[in-house]
Amino acid sequence: MTGKNILIIDDDEDLAFIISEMLQSYGYAVTHAKNSEEAFFLLTDNIYHLILLDINLPDMTGFELCSELRRRSSVPVIFASARTGEADRITGFDIGGDDYLPKPYSMKELLSRVNALIRRAYGFSEEEKTVSFGNISVNITSRAVTKNGSPVSLSLREFDLLAYLCEHKNTAVPKEKLLSEVWGAFSTAEPSTLTVHIRWLREKLEEEPAAPQFIKTVYKVGYMLEVKE
Repeated sequence: MTGKNILIIDDDEDLAFIISEMLQSYGYAVTHAKNSEEAFFLLTDNIYHLILLDINLPDMTGFELCSELRRRSSVPVIFASARTGEADRITGFDIGGDDYLPKPYSMKELLSRVNALIRRAYGFSEEEKTVSFGNISVNITSRAVTKNGSPVSLSLREFDLLAYLCEHKNTAVPKEKLLSEVWGAFSTAEPSTLTVHIRWLREKLEEEPAAPQFIKTVYKVGYMLEVKE
């Protein structure tokens, strides 16, 4: 399992280092934040597939951080905490946590929980994931796009936007959702930034960018990749 980004938010640097080493050995890319301030900074301009969150942070509780995060993003969250009481576990789930792992825990159990939640949230597997529409093929696994069999050059953000639309094909995705999921949960990017990137994608992929066949505008909602099955 490779190419999945995990953010650890925990002020225990030694534990975070051990967890990072273990997860990296299984193909995950791992970033560590010691407090909520660092976490918000990282979440402003980075995309994470899963967050491992301690409750007792030095500047605010993990519950408060998760509540703020849930206003903007649906990224999976595993609470990992020495606070093992039933009330804390219920609170963790009520405010949007996806799993609750009491400390101390084994690395084997943590890896199992992370793998299971990633699979459940994204359906990731070792098989290549490709979405095709018209004369365009998008290989999400290898981050490659072709049109009429020829490679199409996309920026990192353009590809991330296209991949998100592919993974939610035939579904109207609100502009706010696209901004939070592609630019980062706490990104300050303006809606006009999204509009420009949509235009660039249409210019590179559509035969008639002004009358798009695939990347459709959904009035008063956002955008949709229309794929005829």
